[in-house]
Amino acid sequence: MMKRYVHVKNRQMEVGNMDGNENGKNQSEHSQQTMSMFAYVAVTGFFGGLLWSFVAYFAYWFHFTTIEPNVLLEPFTVGKWRETWIGFFMTLFAYGIVSILAAFIYYLCFKKVKSMWMGVGYGIALFLVVIFIFNPIFPGIKHWKHISFHTYVTSLCLYSLYGLFVGFSISYQYGEVYGQYYKKLQKQENQ
Repeated sequence: MMKRYVHVKNRQMEVGNMDGNENGKNQSEHSQQTMSMFAYVAVTGFFGGLLWSFVAYFAYWFHFTTIEPNVLLEPFTVGKWRETWIGFFMTLFAYGIVSILAAFIYYLCFKKVKSMWMGVGYGIALFLVVIFIFNPIFPGIKHWKHISFHTYVTSLCLYSLYGLFVGFSISYQYGEVYGQYYKKLQKQENQ
């Protein structure tokens, strides 16, 4: 039995058998797609966190919200460095890392839902969790009764757009990757 190998960036990976047995090929393609899907979720989460925390900084600088984005670092850091350019980039990076976790939660729970509204709903749910549950952890966020209406509206819009970005990206990619895989399997079973 001869095996077929693919060379990817100086690595040799087994793809399947050359003796006509396509089952091995399909299983290894599926495992490669599974790994790439996990990487895609992590990258989507990281860049979603970077993008929308950057937009949140603009909203803060233009006084649309009173919640400064570096509030994420307050429980873990001491000093004025959070207000410098180092704090700015560390905050963006921290939101990217936290966002990877949020993206994986979406992937585990809602990856099969192909509606943009699920992503918007997920963003709203994240907003409610941050404002009502995680509020005591972050001293820079006032009690929910004392937050201004404009801050609520701006934050709700930012979280909704974040949820839309992450949710729809993950659901769409999941449908593309696994839709093609299962079409190939059905095609081979019918032959």
